[in-house]
Amino acid sequence: MAPIIRHTAALAVCRIIGAKLPMAGRATQQGSDIPAWRKRIEDRIAKARVLIGRLTSFRSGNNRPRVVRTVRMAFAGTNISLSQPDITQKLTERIDDLKQKIAAWGKRIRRFSEKSRRFNQNRLFQSDQKRLYKSLEQPEVCGAGSGPDQADTVSFWRGLWSEPVNHSEGPWMEVVASQSASVTPMDPVTITPEDVTEAVRRAPNWKSPGLDGLHHYWLKGFVVCHAVLARQYQEALDQKSLPSLFTTGITHLVPKDQDTTDPSKYRPITWGKQLKTKKQLQPFS
Repeated sequence: MAPIIRHTAALAVCRIIGAKLPMAGRATQQGSDIPAWRKRIEDRIAKARVLIGRLTSFRSGNNRPRVVRTVRMAFAGTNISLSQPDITQKLTERIDDLKQKIAAWGKRIRRFSEKSRRFNQNRLFQSDQKRLYKSLEQPEVCGAGSGPDQADTVSFWRGLWSEPVNHSEGPWMEVVASQSASVTPMDPVTITPEDVTEAVRRAPNWKSPGLDGLHHYWLKGFVVCHAVLARQYQEALDQKSLPSLFTTGITHLVPKDQDTTDPSKYRPITWGKQLKTKKQLQPFS
């Protein structure tokens, strides 16, 4: 079944159940890495700083209606009136109270961030120690400058990936070829719909999709696609050729250095087809 049909079916299901759909052309956009709790605290800090500015401005003699209205809201629910003699002292106390709250919220962010960092490092130690040690030795670089020129980026990576390369084939290649001539060929492999079903069952539900923008969640639900996928995989094996969709993905460039204008200072990470069958390895396992 063509990817467009699977994508249309997934779109129909989302509309029937009333699910929120992403904007066109943004199917693979990654969400923000900032957790929701941190966003809420940062919003409180931002609002408190705005309020401090308004209170300070009013204390300095700014009696504009907008400023006065904000000050009245700051003292809402209290017995403090803006016309009482000690209003300056009350303003100072309120400003100091807001500053202490901002400091406490900042400490909470640092404390929670440190706890989250330790948790992620412990979990990464259990799953991939090499990646953990690499992250400790080389902290992740987040480029804050402007990105490279699009034409320069395309030209640079096209020069690496699209230009033909003449590899030097030494004498050892002939030795390996002669040794492999006596190896018994592998028995023909037949991929069945059950193999596809098993591969889909193990696949992550919401891992970043490829060009079709379709997550594995939908392949697990659309079981009618499994027979068609099995046939397509079988045709690729029999014809010894892969469709371009199988070898084409979406590449994201991650900066390796603070110099974000140089296309060579980026690490390419490509999301392609994630569905894989391993039946060809079973006779040797």
